[in-house]
Amino acid sequence: MDIHPTAIIAHGARLGKNVNIGSNVIIGNNCIIGDNVEIQNGCELGTYSASHNDRPLIIGSNSLIRSQSIFYTGSTFGENLTTGHRVTAREGVEAGENLQLGTLTDLQGDTTIGNFVRMHSNVHVGKGSKIGNFVWLFPYVVLTNDPHPPSEVRKGVTIEDFVAVSSMSVILPGITVGKETLIGASSLVSQNTNAGTLVAGNPGKEICDASKLWLQDGTRKQAYPWRRHFHRGYPVEVVNDWKAEFEI
Repeated sequence: MDIHPTAIIAHGARLGKNVNIGSNVIIGNNCIIGDNVEIQNGCELGTYSASHNDRPLIIGSNSLIRSQSIFYTGSTFGENLTTGHRVTAREGVEAGENLQLGTLTDLQGDTTIGNFVRMHSNVHVGKGSKIGNFVWLFPYVVLTNDPHPPSEVRKGVTIEDFVAVSSMSVILPGITVGKETLIGASSLVSQNTNAGTLVAGNPGKEICDASKLWLQDGTRKQAYPWRRHFHRGYPVEVVNDWKAEFEI
């Protein structure tokens, strides 16, 4: 274990084995940190939450939290969490394993996130969102939740498994994006989408079945579902299941 002398660790915090903590890190009482976790300079974990402070912040083993990130109490993150810099994660997040959060990603709480979700930089996830497994949210994607702002009404977005939401797209409150959908860049999605479709435009419209898109590498192979051809960063057992599914 390597803890920088300027770090402040509350007596009630529970740290696993081989935890490395950088300079000026603050870890509150209500924190449980797994084994082999690295927390870089200037992070604050266990920030007080009036609504969820009775529940701990749990960070799973083998995680990397980069500098100046803030995590509130009352959230649980599975093993192999990786963040960019200056990430904010509010209270009430329930996240699975192998989550990646890009720099300046903002999770606004009371959100469920599946396994192997990838969020690039500057993603905003509104409170009450539900995100499935193997989802990609590219830079500047916004999941909204207030149907008539400003109000006290919250209608979170639902993103089903294997969805890819391209850069600078906005999903409006209460919308469900169906499994294996591709949302084109800079789209405004105001209606539920059918599974396996390409949706693009402002307002977003169903363009075609996503399986009709081809890789632009000269192979003329189907680009979607993307797991037919993109396997980088996924465990062998997961990739083998995908290969069996598509008889690759």
